Amino acid sequence: MPEADSASLSARADTILGIHRPLHATHARFVRAETWLRYAVPALLATFLACLGGIATLHLQTQRDDILQRAIADIEVFTHLAAEALPDSALTADTAYARLRALMPEGSLQSGRQLLVISPAERIVAAHPPLSAAYETLSQLLGESQALSTLGERAGVMSLTLANGETALAAMRRVPGSEARLAVVQPVEAITAGWSDRARHQAILLGAAGIVIVGIALAYGLQTRRAHAVDRLCEQIKQRLDTALGRGGCGLWDWDIPRGRIYWSDSMYALLGYHREREFLSFGDVNALVHPDDGDLYSLARGLAASQTTIDHAFRMRGADGSYVWLRTRAEIVPDQHDGGRHLVGIAVDVTEQRNLVESTATADMRLRDAVEAISEAFVLWDTSNRLVLCNSKFRHLHALSPEDAQPGRRYGEIMGRGVLPRVRREMPDTEPAGATSRTFEAELTDGRWLQISERRTKDGGYVSVGTDITSLKRHQEQLVASERELIETVKDLKRSRRTLELQTQQLADLAERYLDQKAAAEGANQAKSEFLANMSHELRTPLNAIIGFAELMESEVYGALGSPRYADYCRDIRASGNYLLSVIDDILNMSRIEAQRVRLVRRELPVEAAVRNALKLVAEAARAKSLTLTLDLRPDMRVLADERAFHQILVNLMQNAVKFTQADGRVMVRARAAGDQIHLFIEDSGIGIPKSALAKLGAPFAQVETNLTRSHKGSGLGLAIARSMAELHGGSLRIRSEEGLGTIVLVRLPTPTPERLAAIVAEEGSQQTVAALREAAGASLRAAPLQPAVV
Repeated sequence: MPEADSASLSARADTILGIHRPLHATHARFVRAETWLRYAVPALLATFLACLGGIATLHLQTQRDDILQRAIADIEVFTHLAAEALPDSALTADTAYARLRALMPEGSLQSGRQLLVISPAERIVAAHPPLSAAYETLSQLLGESQALSTLGERAGVMSLTLANGETALAAMRRVPGSEARLAVVQPVEAITAGWSDRARHQAILLGAAGIVIVGIALAYGLQTRRAHAVDRLCEQIKQRLDTALGRGGCGLWDWDIPRGRIYWSDSMYALLGYHREREFLSFGDVNALVHPDDGDLYSLARGLAASQTTIDHAFRMRGADGSYVWLRTRAEIVPDQHDGGRHLVGIAVDVTEQRNLVESTATADMRLRDAVEAISEAFVLWDTSNRLVLCNSKFRHLHALSPEDAQPGRRYGEIMGRGVLPRVRREMPDTEPAGATSRTFEAELTDGRWLQISERRTKDGGYVSVGTDITSLKRHQEQLVASERELIETVKDLKRSRRTLELQTQQLADLAERYLDQKAAAEGANQAKSEFLANMSHELRTPLNAIIGFAELMESEVYGALGSPRYADYCRDIRASGNYLLSVIDDILNMSRIEAQRVRLVRRELPVEAAVRNALKLVAEAARAKSLTLTLDLRPDMRVLADERAFHQILVNLMQNAVKFTQADGRVMVRARAAGDQIHLFIEDSGIGIPKSALAKLGAPFAQVETNLTRSHKGSGLGLAIARSMAELHGGSLRIRSEEGLGTIVLVRLPTPTPERLAAIVAEEGSQQTVAALREAAGASLRAAPLQPAVV
């Protein structure tokens, strides 16, 4: 608010309707010194007037000197430029005058300035403006005693007295290329004409100021006498007002809106518990005491500036102890007749107790309404005139009433006329005696709900009604009756089911015996299959070793030549076929051992790089034959916790598959990455890829991508199955990702040698060694004990 920014502290009493005078120490000292000021102020004004006249005179003299100095500099420059501008040939009277008029047309010369062309004989050849015929020589114009002719250019600008008595400034310059000289004469009176006018004006102003100052001194003396009388009157009125306000528990405000200052009476300070520290409070000081939730004085001032009305406003202000006091302010805009400003004058009454009572009543009413609204029953309260006092949303919902329809104060008939009475299908008679002040009954509505309605008379003659929804209770009672009937039927069903269960128990016992017999037969068949595969592998490996050995001998021709070269090719085919058949038999034997859970792993901490390079040696020849690029991406410090033989078999099977199904000039890459406490091995190839439909069955025993009719690569189909089984035995896994025509990526996840895993392996091996030692000791004791004859 712009008006609040000014805080003029004039000495007049302009608070509390002009009856208050300041009481601070500075003002008290000023009052005591007022008698001396009555004589001192006029003396100071006289001194000031004398100083003002001296300063004005000095100032005018300084101005005149500055004007003359500027004129001297101007004449010197003007003389030099004018002399340079004249022609350098011989100057006659006509040519000189024409040249001067051309240089300085009429009206361009400064007032009173004269240009003279002087011949070597001191005669005036030409003058601009023209001179009278009486002036033919320079001495006649300047006077006999002038030194300008003698000194010439060395004299500069001289101040001299002309022959006619005028004071003038003159300067002379020699015309280039000629003996003639140019003289410039400027009367001083023409230069100082403007200064003289200003001097007269200032003298008039100085005289008027003196008259005003003398009048002020006289008025001051009269005013001091009148002010002394007014002060005594103001003090009496202030004491009376303070007494009345203190008795009434009110505080008086006087807000000087244009100056942004506020006066509080002593009773106002007493209401808030503050002590008066200065006469006026600033707008910001008072506004800081107002509670932030109650607005501020800025908005109040803007509203007053726009409306010019009275106010009746309640707000909180912070007291000296930090607590807030509720004040109710009634004030009115009062115009200030002295300066045209406006004062907001009024009283502030402490209404804290009334506000606290209203708030406590409102809080209790709100809690009551919240409690009534929170209950699950329909609640309504009517007064003695059958007018609505209070109801909750359940009551409105029961009678299809909107909040506007169920306004407190409306009559029963008016409210029920707007709503819809629920249709009652059946009403249970009440059990209260006739003439009682309360009654309770049950009613079944058409929508199937049950209500228990309780009506009670209040002490003031009204009544309260509470409708409780007992639908769940009624339904529970009905369910109890139905449950009792169902329980009787269930007992009958249980008796029938008991006989049925006895029959089923006998049947289950028979089925369990059959299951055990079939399980024993299946285990015997599985054991027979494993023994058959082991025996068959042994029986087949023995002749195959002989066939492979004899084929190698015949191929190397150790005992002589075979004759035809075709025999050597047949021997190589026999050896290759035998080796292939031997590898198939080894795979079948390994798969049967895995399925029979007869594989025992000896896990050790193995370097990954060394194991990969050892496996790579077995497929290097086949890869070289197909011109494949083998790439390794391994870190030397990577280690895996695995059985050395099983880990080698996993790597060899996967690398053989990668080399087998990769076309010539392809590539095979082996990568290893650490992933937490696991090692991920990636065997990638750029081979033929695997169709998505075949990925699901890969890893099963004897599963192959190619059918028997389209097979182009030989193999038993057990490589991936053995690799997957071996990885899972180590606690890892095997995954395949492939796209037909682009290649295949096989991921093998195996554990790393953490301290916990190594400790578990050491404990397991210790227990196994203990069991082996016990078995060995038991066998030794049996062997050492003598045979005893059986006792019949």
